[in-house]
Amino acid sequence: MDERLTELSCEEFADRLATRESVPGGGGAAALVGALGAALCSMAGAFTVGKARYAAVEDEVQALMDEAEDVRFRLLELVHEDAEGFSPLAAAYALPKDDPTRAAQIERATQNACMAPLAMVGECCRAITILERMGELCSRLLISDVACGALLVRAALETASVNVYVNTSALTERSVADRIESTCSELIEEYVPRAERLASKMTGLIGARGSN
Repeated sequence: MDERLTELSCEEFADRLATRESVPGGGGAAALVGALGAALCSMAGAFTVGKARYAAVEDEVQALMDEAEDVRFRLLELVHEDAEGFSPLAAAYALPKDDPTRAAQIERATQNACMAPLAMVGECCRAITILERMGELCSRLLISDVACGALLVRAALETASVNVYVNTSALTERSVADRIESTCSELIEEYVPRAERLASKMTGLIGARGSN
């Protein structure tokens, strides 16, 4: 795929998502939303570094920002990789049903199509871990952005997992499918509650600050 979906404007991306085209789809949307969540983590850090009140933690905040940016750029890459993974799958399904290689090609393409959304799941988990620490260190004026970042990343995490499962459900090699699903499910079970707890904690702090 020659076109870089992440080079589209927000309006163009949303327009493309709304049309009768296969890409971008749910996977690309998940990666983009996750990247926005990671960007909010970086934003929280950017408004913290340089302030005397947070000088003692500035180095750690900067390191968290660097990690968040790594996650953000990787998720943006995965928008493209997810779209690229669809083409071989579509080509395999388009083969004549009497083609003796059709089933094997579909299986191989389906396995490959699992990889981008599974990678999204991993990156979203990284983002949640970074956001947790950023929420402890950043300026109290930015905790709402940490909460928003956690909720966006949680949504991206769950959305990416759906795209993993829709592909694994089509696999005939169930041992491969089970392994992929198990990895994904373990991460979902751990990190979705963590993201929810972080968002709830930050929101609670906003309320506590407002009552003072």
